[in-house]
Amino acid sequence: MTLLWIALAVLLLPALWLLVAPLRRAAAVRAAQRDFEANDRTTEQNLAIYRRRLASLQAAHARGEIDAARLEEDRLELERSLLEDTEHLERAPLASAASGRLVVPVVMVAVVLVSFFWYLREGAEGDLALYTVQQQVMSDPEGSLPVLIERLEEQAQRQPDNPNVWRSLFPLYRDSGRIDAATRALERLVALEGRQPWLLAELAQIRYFAAGREMTAEVQALVDEVLAMEPAQPTVIGMLGIEAFEAGDFEAAIDHWRRAIAGMNNPDSAEALREGIRVAQQRLGVTPDPAKPAVAEGPGIAVRVSLADELAGRLNDDATVFVVARDPAGELPPLAVARARLGELPLTTVLNDADAMAPMAKLSQVETARLTVRVSQSGEATPQPGDLVGTLGGVSVGMIDGDAVEVVIDRVVE
Repeated sequence: MTLLWIALAVLLLPALWLLVAPLRRAAAVRAAQRDFEANDRTTEQNLAIYRRRLASLQAAHARGEIDAARLEEDRLELERSLLEDTEHLERAPLASAASGRLVVPVVMVAVVLVSFFWYLREGAEGDLALYTVQQQVMSDPEGSLPVLIERLEEQAQRQPDNPNVWRSLFPLYRDSGRIDAATRALERLVALEGRQPWLLAELAQIRYFAAGREMTAEVQALVDEVLAMEPAQPTVIGMLGIEAFEAGDFEAAIDHWRRAIAGMNNPDSAEALREGIRVAQQRLGVTPDPAKPAVAEGPGIAVRVSLADELAGRLNDDATVFVVARDPAGELPPLAVARARLGELPLTTVLNDADAMAPMAKLSQVETARLTVRVSQSGEATPQPGDLVGTLGGVSVGMIDGDAVEVVIDRVVE
């Protein structure tokens, strides 16, 4: 946050400079204007022209070329023209070069205060703090889901009206099995964002499963509300398919799930529903839809972890072993994290997308990875002096069909 305020201050400096700059030139501009007015001969030139034209008219009258009425008319026209030419030349006295100096600092303070309060109202300070927390946890090689949830809960206490906090917490609660907390997060999100179909659909689904897959009156009311706003909402339609399957209405279940798949963007959820359709078809005694070839593991890394002989006995066998894969540049959160006990070494483990700490950073996203293995006596995610560590870079990510790469724990954290 300190960098943010420094950046805002740097952006304000040019604006404040533009306010101060005219004061530095005020004395020179006043002197130049005074000299110009002192040397201005425009009025004298206009009078000279007036006199020459008046003399010409009088001479024409003396020669009999124009009569007295015409002379008087042309003279009045000359005088009117002279007045028009000299009227705009009348100038007010020049103000002092120091005039208005007190207004400038007042305006400068006003600019700073208005900018500050405008940012507090319209800016994204809370979202920036939320992003910083997520990056700090995910950039830590030993970061974990519980640590991330704990840090996000701190943000929820600090900014309870920021919907992005609850939007981040809800899937973490749900995926970690904390149904009550996930429900509260969704209810808070609905209160902040309004009764949007996708939010109500998620709320209906989580309450449905919390009730033991029972279509309670509360869940049914949410389903009806969602379908009234969005008849093709895939989450609700998929849930209705589950309800039909549980009731033995396999044809209705198949129909619901096919409609849900048509509106889904999540391939994993869609494949789960396809598997449900095949099971329902088997229950009906019809030939199931052909299944796609299964990919058991997907891209990953087989790792064999061992402890250097000279470090044997330094820590207890119950010490936690963290096996972490990261992208080579270190720009993404940890791509995969596995745990073991020191007493289990040497061991071979496989890292793949199932070991991802966050859905936005998976091992399949990179071609090579950097492996870090750390042994922690305290079991804490943050490295501590006395921990044991080993690393290996440039490890290829691919189908797990070859020998495991070897990582030796051979150093002590100072």
